[in-house]
Amino acid sequence: MPTRSTLTKEEISERIHVLWDELAEFEVAHHDQALEHLLKGLCELVGAQNANWFGAVRLPDIAPGDPIHGWRPRFLRFLYPAKPLDTAVKRQIERLEQTEPSIDITTIRNISFTGRLRANRLADLVPPEWFDSDYYRDFYLGVDHSDAIWAGCPVNVDAEVYFGIFRSSAHPPFTADECDTVREALRGLKWFHRQFLLSHGLLVASAPLTPVEREVLKGLLAGLTEKEIAASQNRGLHTTHEYVKMLYRKFSVKNRASLMALWLGKLA
Repeated sequence: MPTRSTLTKEEISERIHVLWDELAEFEVAHHDQALEHLLKGLCELVGAQNANWFGAVRLPDIAPGDPIHGWRPRFLRFLYPAKPLDTAVKRQIERLEQTEPSIDITTIRNISFTGRLRANRLADLVPPEWFDSDYYRDFYLGVDHSDAIWAGCPVNVDAEVYFGIFRSSAHPPFTADECDTVREALRGLKWFHRQFLLSHGLLVASAPLTPVEREVLKGLLAGLTEKEIAASQNRGLHTTHEYVKMLYRKFSVKNRASLMALWLGKLA
């Protein structure tokens, strides 16, 4: 397989279009598998070793002096999770949830571009001396990430999705062209970002979904009956029915047809 540096612009464009087509082929209930496929595709496009995705929402009550204006991460997925990554992410999220959060400049700069599609390398976000900081040593080199591309994709005024694309220390830094490739690959996927946030109960739900609710939702979107959903999860039919009713309330719909219409963007 050709490396990223040997591909022409036409070949890169073709790969991006193939990736879009492949994502469109996933059934709506298979959002987790689709996200994994997208993360793998992004890594292959730019020769990266790992990637993550997280959804962020803007809190309704913004504390005075909040450096990231109320934006907080709510769900995060790594393509290749590992305990050191989980520990580092937990520490960063704890910082963000403090009353007076201690925020690194990379996060502040990323948030400053909210409302528009963007992708930036670390070198685009920080001054050269940042690479000598404790933050870079702990949260990047400490998990064998020497460089990253951070991309942000607005879904609405209060919700965005972010992608981190990472290179290990055995590889050279990302180029500006590779950063442009990531941006272009994400440009045509607003529909996908919207569906994935919906799968977590964001955007239109009155509250985020619990893990059990997400599993019931997958069953509904896959066309399973409540009896089949109950059997697949080893739960009683009455309990499953109560979860279904809760999902309808959270999404402000009355039946499965309306839920599916919402998912497909046919219901305001």
